[in-house]
Amino acid sequence: MTRREAATLAFAALVAGPMRGHAATPGILVRSDGQPVNLDPHQIFDVPMMGFALNVYDGLYRYENNPPELKPWLAESHTVSEDGLDWTFKLRGGAKFHDGAPLTAEDVVFSFRRVLAIGKAPASAFLPILKPENVTAPDETTVRFRLEKAYGPFLAAIPIVAIVNAKLVQANVKGDDNGTAWLATADAGSGAYSVVAGSVTPSEKLDLERFAGHFMGWSDNPSPINKVAMRSVKETSTGVLGLMNGSIDMTDSYLPTDQVEQIQASKVARVEKHPSMRTFIIRMNNGRAPFNNLNLRKAFAHAFNYDGFINEILKGYADRDPTPLPNGIWGYPKGAQGYDYDLDKARDYLKKAQAEGFSLRTPVKIHIQSQLEQTNQAAQLFQSDLASLGVRLQIVADTWANISTNVAAADSSPDMWIHWVSTYFVDPENWIGQMYDSQFHGTWKASSFYKNPKVDELLRRARGLVKQEERAPLYEEATKLIMADCVDVWIYNTVELRGVSNRVGGYRFCPVGGGGEMRWLQLKA
Repeated sequence: MTRREAATLAFAALVAGPMRGHAATPGILVRSDGQPVNLDPHQIFDVPMMGFALNVYDGLYRYENNPPELKPWLAESHTVSEDGLDWTFKLRGGAKFHDGAPLTAEDVVFSFRRVLAIGKAPASAFLPILKPENVTAPDETTVRFRLEKAYGPFLAAIPIVAIVNAKLVQANVKGDDNGTAWLATADAGSGAYSVVAGSVTPSEKLDLERFAGHFMGWSDNPSPINKVAMRSVKETSTGVLGLMNGSIDMTDSYLPTDQVEQIQASKVARVEKHPSMRTFIIRMNNGRAPFNNLNLRKAFAHAFNYDGFINEILKGYADRDPTPLPNGIWGYPKGAQGYDYDLDKARDYLKKAQAEGFSLRTPVKIHIQSQLEQTNQAAQLFQSDLASLGVRLQIVADTWANISTNVAAADSSPDMWIHWVSTYFVDPENWIGQMYDSQFHGTWKASSFYKNPKVDELLRRARGLVKQEERAPLYEEATKLIMADCVDVWIYNTVELRGVSNRVGGYRFCPVGGGGEMRWLQLKA
């Protein structure tokens, strides 16, 4: 056994069960965020993957700070032609993968071509405008993209493609699987942290160790954390309990208010509160009964107690947002009012829906994410008010992994389900572009199965323009139409709340990734 193998086994044994203990583990940061269902950043694109990929992989550009700023990362600069079709990125020198291999333009080309070939997750932002053969590398430090048509969100979306080690992935391809089976539990990155071999249980746990050779260096953090144990918990409250007894250093960022208060009252931890661009939404399946009925959708929209939920249950730790776009982003419709809590209006729309065939005898099912208590709180509040109208709302405990699989088709998608839409990249395309353009049906973002040809036209025109001042009015118009069609129940813009041990310093928050980047953190003795 080599010295490295012995150290890896010792680390794996040390962090294998940190949540059973009642004391912080010296030198190891323990996080209780949800873990990705597999580790391939080209297959999965959700919040757990963001928390993983930001640390293990690098992209050409990266978002940092709050409000988020797009910064050069693996690329040191880029140029774009006047027509918006030709993009050239110049790479920094000296970047290496975790196995020591140099990161070159060929790895970037391979990564983008692989994303397009797999056709999942991050591919949705590029498939309509980019062909694999049009991603090329004239030399080791230059990457060129030739787009099929101008695409406004192109640069904003560039950070979502993680650059993988081409030779390492190619060496582990089986048949025509593009290396997906291997990379689901492996590491082909160059990021600030690498995966400890043998530590991965998908959706449950994985261990990371600091990559001393990261191209950005560590001079900006003289005392970085060397080892990280990432653990899933079944419920947020379990993570908070671990925070209180010292076995967990950071919880997820979906804290219910009672747990916020519990942490604030403690002497061992704090709550990091940061304005975000994450939106909270109740989806309605417009693709089949009962929510293919506009009057029923409006009845439900007027039956949710927005102010009661935000002010009483969340204690004001959120901002009302009546639209599918985050507050303040360009393209937000000016003066948007949305749907208010009004049971009289709800009752009137319900009567119209009944006249059109909706039956009160048929229960409506709403799926919650059982590990996230706030989704249950919202469903219970909704259930109570709908009951006063004679509507039976059944709450179904579910998981993100199960729901995001079932929303592949309208027939298998729930009547309703609750989730957040996080900031994967900063552009209206991240929200309404990918949520309400019918070409994206079958993805979790487009799980309302809404189709309006006029909205499709506006969204496609908007993403085909380059200048923000030309795109913004199209997003505003599309948003107004989506709101008029009452596609979903839009509730709030998030203030992200994460429990953090007092022994953790250097915490930084960016809405893209929800404060998940760990290269800045330190552990106090």
